[in-house]
Amino acid sequence: MATSNISDFYLPTILTLVAFLIYRCILYPSIFSPLSKIPTPHWSCSISPVWILWARFNGRENRTLHAAHKQYGPIVRVGPKELSVNSVEAVKTIYQGGFDKHEWYSLFNNYGVPCTFSSAHAKHHSLRKRMVSHVYSKSYINASPALAAQADIIINSRLLPLIQKSTSASQHPHGIDVHSLFCAAAMDFISSYCFGACRSADFIRRKSYRDHWLELYTVRKGYGFFAQELPRLSKALSVVGLDPTPSWVHAANRELEAWCKELSDATIRFLENEGTGEKSAINTADDPVVVRALLAGIEKEYQTSGTASPLYTTAIQKRDLTVASEILDHVLAGQETTGVALTYLSYHLSQSLTLQRDIRTELLTLNPSPKIGPGGKIQPLPDSKQLDNLPLLHAVVMETVRRYAPAGGSEPRVAPRPCCRIGPYQVPGGTRVSASAYNLHRDESAFPSPETWDHTRWLHRRPDSKQNGDDEKSEKDVYRHFWGFSSGGRMCLGSNFAMHDMKLLIAAIYANYTSHIVDDDGIEPTDAYTGHPKSNSLYLRFERVGAE
Repeated sequence: MATSNISDFYLPTILTLVAFLIYRCILYPSIFSPLSKIPTPHWSCSISPVWILWARFNGRENRTLHAAHKQYGPIVRVGPKELSVNSVEAVKTIYQGGFDKHEWYSLFNNYGVPCTFSSAHAKHHSLRKRMVSHVYSKSYINASPALAAQADIIINSRLLPLIQKSTSASQHPHGIDVHSLFCAAAMDFISSYCFGACRSADFIRRKSYRDHWLELYTVRKGYGFFAQELPRLSKALSVVGLDPTPSWVHAANRELEAWCKELSDATIRFLENEGTGEKSAINTADDPVVVRALLAGIEKEYQTSGTASPLYTTAIQKRDLTVASEILDHVLAGQETTGVALTYLSYHLSQSLTLQRDIRTELLTLNPSPKIGPGGKIQPLPDSKQLDNLPLLHAVVMETVRRYAPAGGSEPRVAPRPCCRIGPYQVPGGTRVSASAYNLHRDESAFPSPETWDHTRWLHRRPDSKQNGDDEKSEKDVYRHFWGFSSGGRMCLGSNFAMHDMKLLIAAIYANYTSHIVDDDGIEPTDAYTGHPKSNSLYLRFERVGAE
């Protein structure tokens, strides 16, 4: 009798709980949720994120979403509370609408402190960006004496001697790995701009340490899935000794952070000893432009808002860690994306001596000429404004970033509460929404035969030129669909710096050398948030061009 009474008491409770779970986990997301009206590429997407998580875990998210968009349209539901979008209009709504970033970015809280890239809330991001954005503006870069002096050192004293040395078949019978070299050049540029030339990485000349450093970075990149996509599960497993992230990954991260912290702290001490206003006492090339700007910005924020500042507990109270966190993000992103783009650009140039000749002819219209002089140097280096006005150089850079999008993966944001409208759909607040350069750059309405590298797409006119006629809409669409640096208030902070580096390096090399492919095995790009050649290498042979 007692057993019967217990059953009578618990059975309705159990049935109620089961009914609630069925409604909450199956019926509501698949039938009653506003998201249920959005097409799904797999039957499970309405009730489980497993489909998209499996694609991410296996390194095929970009092409999986591309196939989904081709079949189901510009907005697809890839999880119970996640959308992928692939239209210019939706991108404008999300990224120019100021949606907050998803917790996915918290992995980039270096030293446990947020940086501009990882700041979730728009207000915090705006305050951090304001501290440093001016030194990454095109006008500042074009006029910066420090950057000009740093470029002279990097190109004339480090890069060109190495390129010239590589022309010797006896010393380099298998060519030179330009992927490693271009990552090194990009790191030398960004680390000089951040820390000053005397404290830069000097990876072009320090090849053994560069190789070690790039191995650490490869480890860091390759094992972020659990911490980013399943952070709560990852933390819970770590508590019981079952951390899904291997110990050597944590060790690699610690070494990378220690490397940057040491340089960052040395730069801060240098500025404190010299005095931030005594620029005349500092060698121009050794001026740490970015760290100087960050310190000044943090001090200004404290003087303006004091303890009421939203950044008080981070940027102000943890100033040195904040500077290191910000700089680590700049140097990690700057070396990889620029290095990858230059690798694929040189790969395509190396397939056509005709295109190389045309590029060289265009470069030699510059005055003064970018030809190497009797002393083995380019004096002076090409002016950034002149380089920006070269249509063929601009076209090959743009097409490379379009086709290979070094940062081509999904950029997750969070729909604002209580809800918003994306395209024809009502989207509940808290929904993860993402677009990607990989998909936008494969829109066949803007880029016919999108898998083909075709620099002529960009040759008709520049976005700031005036032209009438039928070509105007198609040209506008090309630039409207270009998303290599994202868009809106949170677009890539270093986009102008990256374009400056790429154009200057290509000009210095291809005004003076021709390149030929020796070994392109594994040149196919990986499918990840930041892609790179599967082999992490591309071997080219360079030949010096005679006087023309």
